[in-house]
Amino acid sequence: MTRLYNEPSAFADEMIEGFVASHSRWVRRVSGGVARSTRSTPDSVALVIGGGSGHYPAFAGLVGQGLAHGAAMGNLFASPSAQQVYNVAKAADNGGGVLLGYGNYAGDVLHFTQAQDKLRAEGIDCRSIAVTDDISSAPLAEKHKRRGIAGDLTVFKVVAAAAEAGYPMDTVMEIAERANERTRSFGVAFTGCTLPGADHPLFSVPQGRMAVGMGIHGEPGIGETDIPTADELAELLVKDLLAEIPDGLSTHGARVVPILNGLGSVKYEELFVVYRRVAQLLAEAGIEAVDPQVGELVTSFDMAGTSLTLFWLDSELEELWLAPADAPAFRRGAVSAEALDAGQLTMGAEQQSVIPDASEESKTAAPTILAALNAAKAAVDANVEELGRIDAIAGDGDHGIGMERGIHAAVAAAADAVERGAGAGTALNLAADAWADKAGGTSGALWGMALRAVGQSVGDSERPNAAAVAAGVAEAKRSIMDFGKAKVGDKTLVDVLAPFSEALTAAVQVGATLREAWGAAANIAEQSAEATASLLPLMGRARPHAEKSLGTPDAGAVSMALIVRAIHNTLAGNTAGKISVKETA
Repeated sequence: MTRLYNEPSAFADEMIEGFVASHSRWVRRVSGGVARSTRSTPDSVALVIGGGSGHYPAFAGLVGQGLAHGAAMGNLFASPSAQQVYNVAKAADNGGGVLLGYGNYAGDVLHFTQAQDKLRAEGIDCRSIAVTDDISSAPLAEKHKRRGIAGDLTVFKVVAAAAEAGYPMDTVMEIAERANERTRSFGVAFTGCTLPGADHPLFSVPQGRMAVGMGIHGEPGIGETDIPTADELAELLVKDLLAEIPDGLSTHGARVVPILNGLGSVKYEELFVVYRRVAQLLAEAGIEAVDPQVGELVTSFDMAGTSLTLFWLDSELEELWLAPADAPAFRRGAVSAEALDAGQLTMGAEQQSVIPDASEESKTAAPTILAALNAAKAAVDANVEELGRIDAIAGDGDHGIGMERGIHAAVAAAADAVERGAGAGTALNLAADAWADKAGGTSGALWGMALRAVGQSVGDSERPNAAAVAAGVAEAKRSIMDFGKAKVGDKTLVDVLAPFSEALTAAVQVGATLREAWGAAANIAEQSAEATASLLPLMGRARPHAEKSLGTPDAGAVSMALIVRAIHNTLAGNTAGKISVKETA
């Protein structure tokens, strides 16, 4: 469990502050994460990596000469927002383009892709590599769906070395894809992990048992077994990895970088005992181990577990892997770097948003927006634990925490906007940005898109009306379904958003007031959320363990139904009642 913290909600920010203070020789604080505090080669490709916090040394510990140029750092176990990724990329850009590297998780894909689109719109050559090394998370025929775990390190290291050597973007991208294709990982876990302020783990493993294939966010494994001996564990890991050798390769004469990674609370001494047998097995298979790595490289807070990664080399990849690097958590060879000057060290700091002009009608409506968001905040706060429990059945259990972070940030941003004289559209837009920025994860991206769609529709020139709100919700549905690729029936929040939007639009078209239309649509939303209990998930982290969620509604669908009901209560002038998950699921 996590024992040392102040306010749990401030843990990630305070952790980053302390990390920068203790590693200023390598990194500087920028809005959204960290970037190098040393000079990089002009006109070279910049590698910007990132993901949720809670996995140190990933991702900030890999920023430095010969490794990443910057790291976007989300909240605990939550992807960084698109704005965070964009900010770090802008701070790290050397003029040769930006390559974004991250693990293949839905939230990371959404946010990094949004940032990539924004950078490209500004004329920056931006590409992405989503690492897919975890063989337990999808079959070989669907390896594009696999998640990224400790194999992040191998891909990021060779990409960074190629960028440092001055390779053009096309070549760097080809190396990234080749390295990803030649990296395979497999992990196990003995216990779950507990986030700051929580009184129980996000997930658990039965006493005396080992989860096989469990993900670094607590995604359920592919099975359970009794805890083996160290040698038996080594044999399991090596056997499964050697059963899937990259195309065109064989074990005989192969050169492989083995990485035995500790997930947080397995001791180094234990890892060495396991690696002893791993080394023997690789040698018996005719494989030469090159520069083995044993230790904590991608962790999961205080999870007890380990993973084995095999990186299958060719001559170029081996040269890049062995190239010098100097980062807080990964160093080799001799590297010299010149520090940035004082002015450059402070570039990229956060700035207060500008409030555009708005009509008096729109300004008058903005407090209603704030009241609706406050009602949503109360509903989420009252149900955080239950939303997490629902999510943990087949996912990682952090949906409640993510929703809490998002709505709190949205309310704070909207309150500040109203205080500074914003119109209704701007209040919603700033709330959207804050939700996406602070919540991270898939839900952060989607709720940010939803609020922004409504904000863009109502604007700042007129008082919001039912037609504008319905049009904004319809655009939110369209953009979320288009961007996230989810359909009705996939067991996601789309199963609530789509029927809610359609019911809202239909009621408005026949002359209903916004309060009336929203109330009727909220009824549909609650029914739709409850109906997701009978569905099997086809998207997101719950997909590999679909059968476990049968009989339980989708957490994202439930939270959406909670929020639309809370907003209806605000529109109806009824804010006294407490809304619970049991009313919707």
